[in-house]
Amino acid sequence: MSVHRDLRCRGPYGGEGADAEGTACSDPAVFEIARHRLPPLRVCPVHLGPSLLMASGVLWPPEIRLVGRP
Repeated sequence: MSVHRDLRCRGPYGGEGADAEGTACSDPAVFEIARHRLPPLRVCPVHLGPSLLMASGVLWPPEIRLVGRP
């Protein structure tokens, strides 16, 4: 598994475009969280927990994939 340096963390809220406030983390994404009717949310290890609690459309139980290494 390779590190995807172009995938940046979008946590903890998972906003896109104009709704990206609070997603200023510049760390590489390590995890991908599946969401209902939204694109998967890619997050760093620091934002994994907060994203599961606060991001929109997160499935429960959560579906998490490893997409890189820290």
